[in-house]
Amino acid sequence: MAARTVLRPDAVLVQAVIAGALSFAHLHDLAAAAGQGGWKAWAYPVSVDLLLVAAWRRLRADRRSRLAWCWFAVALFASLGANVATAGLLDIQHPPAWLRIGVAGWPAIAFLGGTLLAHTTTPTAPIPPAPTTPEPDPEIQEPTPPAREAVEPPAREEAPALPAAAEPADPAPAVPAALVAHARKVASDHQTRTGTAIDTDTLRSRLGVPPQLADAIAAQLT
Repeated sequence: MAARTVLRPDAVLVQAVIAGALSFAHLHDLAAAAGQGGWKAWAYPVSVDLLLVAAWRRLRADRRSRLAWCWFAVALFASLGANVATAGLLDIQHPPAWLRIGVAGWPAIAFLGGTLLAHTTTPTAPIPPAPTTPEPDPEIQEPTPPAREAVEPPAREEAPALPAAAEPADPAPAVPAALVAHARKVASDHQTRTGTAIDTDTLRSRLGVPPQLADAIAAQLT
């Protein structure tokens, strides 16, 4: 279920309603005293308040707008002037001629101010362009570094080969097929457990055979 909005009294809002009602009444009384009777006397407070609100909204969008400040001051002077005029400084029963002229000319002034505020565009800050990487000029070629000359290493003097002593080659011992099959199982098990191929010393220790026979078996496993 949606939460219900609870209306709470706000001192600022109450004060604004009171001030607006009093200013509205003073403007009505001043317009009626200046010869604007009937519905025309009620239209003057609405016109002043609308111009004041339009200028304030323009100021919220652009604080540096001289046009908005000018028409905000005009509307504020009209509202404040009506409050002061009805305080006894002027004879409302016999208003002066300049007051009658000002009240009669107010609709045209308010229309001009509202039109200018509504149809004058607010300047927006330009968006900076994105930085672009300059493309290299094909005509400008980067200098290539000079090629280094290949320096040949000095030739080493080869020592005269000594004659190898002739050693009698031992004949490779015969390996039974059953022993080779058993050696393959041992090598496969070693490969599975350690992940590396079995070496000759490990094979010899696992099989318990002489070194020459282990070399002959390892040669057949490769």
